[in-house]
Amino acid sequence: MPRVSIVIPFYNCPFIDKAIESALNQSYKNVEVIVVNDGSTEYSEKIIPYMNKIRYIEKANGGTASALNLGIKNSSGDYFAWLSSDDLFCDEKIEKQLAFMREKNAFISYTNYSTIDIANNYINQIAGENFTNKISFLKNLQKGNHINGCAVMLKMQVFSSIGTFNEKLKFTQDYDFWLRAVQNYEFYYLSEPLVQYRVHDRMGSRMYIDQQTKEIQFLQEKYNHQIQRIINKEKDNI
Repeated sequence: MPRVSIVIPFYNCPFIDKAIESALNQSYKNVEVIVVNDGSTEYSEKIIPYMNKIRYIEKANGGTASALNLGIKNSSGDYFAWLSSDDLFCDEKIEKQLAFMREKNAFISYTNYSTIDIANNYINQIAGENFTNKISFLKNLQKGNHINGCAVMLKMQVFSSIGTFNEKLKFTQDYDFWLRAVQNYEFYYLSEPLVQYRVHDRMGSRMYIDQQTKEIQFLQEKYNHQIQRIINKEKDNI
């Protein structure tokens, strides 16, 4: 059975132990859990009880993209999954998504997700967006990033094809990657919510909204022509 590498970037997050537990508790057992400590000064002690069950890597602080890329470099899996240190995987996330991808012969897929608060209470049990066709999916991707990074699973060979995450982008490395990947691969969508996305005051999308907005605008301008070309091609095929 294929091996799945779950990479967890960690930086000063009080929920890291919960994230690790959700990765270790997967019903699909051929996984490796790689925790990359991106120069944390807080909460590293929460990782200690799991040291004999995970691969643990420490590095100087460089941002989420650099932590993801180091995890990818040290992965041995056939597939990659990303779990943020404040989020959770449902127990059957890897099993269901992997089966879905193998059925579809997919290189990249993403699932729906739920939102939770700091006490793990549901805010919205179905928070993701569903698109009826590829054109609507692409048009939405032009406007913003509707794909939750932790909902994505992809074959490792995708990185060999288009490269890894852009370390120059501190808040939108995932959006950049999707905009590059969609030019070469189909994104398959599994509508079941298999990720619990935690909403809290210290999350990056709230603390650094201005910087994130600037990066989003930069990427939209950079990739608009390429995405529009794919949309026009899809329209011609209808």
